Amino acid sequence: MTDLSILDLSPINQGSTVAQSLENSRQLAIKAESLGYRRFWLAEHHGMPGIASAATALVIQHVAAATKTIRVGSGGIMLPNHSPLVIAEQFGTLEALFPGRIDLGLGRAPGTDMKTARALRRNLDAAAENFPQDVIELMRLLGPADQTGSHHILAVPGAGAKVPVWLLGSSHYSAHLAGILGLPFAFASHFAPDMLLSALEIYRERFEPSGVLDKPHVMVGAMAVAADTATEAAYHFTSMQQSFLRLRRGTPGAFPAPVETMDGHWSDQERIMVEHTLQYAMVGDQPTVRRRLAEFQVLTGADEIILSMPVYDMAAKLRSLEIFADARETLKTAA
Repeated sequence: MTDLSILDLSPINQGSTVAQSLENSRQLAIKAESLGYRRFWLAEHHGMPGIASAATALVIQHVAAATKTIRVGSGGIMLPNHSPLVIAEQFGTLEALFPGRIDLGLGRAPGTDMKTARALRRNLDAAAENFPQDVIELMRLLGPADQTGSHHILAVPGAGAKVPVWLLGSSHYSAHLAGILGLPFAFASHFAPDMLLSALEIYRERFEPSGVLDKPHVMVGAMAVAADTATEAAYHFTSMQQSFLRLRRGTPGAFPAPVETMDGHWSDQERIMVEHTLQYAMVGDQPTVRRRLAEFQVLTGADEIILSMPVYDMAAKLRSLEIFADARETLKTAA
């Protein structure tokens, strides 16, 4: 049975504010919970005018406080930007506030440009090279408090929290590591499609049972925009197309309003590039997204699918959430 979840970046719309973006995330999570979505994850990005989730743990707290049952977590925390102890304390605190509902997804990328990354990390090379050791250290800090005295570092809160740790990736690196450590693995196919199938194969082949999992557990991402008509869905999806285009051009900004057509906004080469990047996107009316969702699950064999809904208009985003919830029920019956 395949669960559906939501990945939200708290997008800052053109002409809007950070406060409104965070309120939109809260409303989206409340609606997702009412529709039976499994998780609501938020991602760490820095220095991006169109994303309000840089202080990810704070936004997780904001969303978790507004909901009651849905799991809330990071998709992800970019661990090389932080001390493992600080993340253990943050997520230990979140787990104490919202017991049994917090997830900790970890990524290795900076989540920003190199200049901002240097301001965050100070030493880029060392931080990236230490990622496996930092993951292991973080898991130890969140595990049972050490009673032997061999470790003098104690995360308070954090020790004994047992927050589920996921590894996130867009290449083979985290697939190898997640398999070796026996952790659940989430692949960022919503923006990095090329290595999806090979990374999942590596993860499943390299998986070693652990105290966390006895068999592989895979989540895959997809951009998702549903509407009552295919034309309306395509219209709303132009916001994401514009956003990716601006990112590729090195001119990111606030999340753009949709346009009637992308003609004249991009060159043929840029169109091909954006369409390739978003090849797993599920855009259309209810029959279309139901079919696309089922095909994606068959292609990947995923245990969970996490959807990012890049829709400018909040009412249209909530309607998209409803349509995919209906499609999920069909998928579960088929699975």
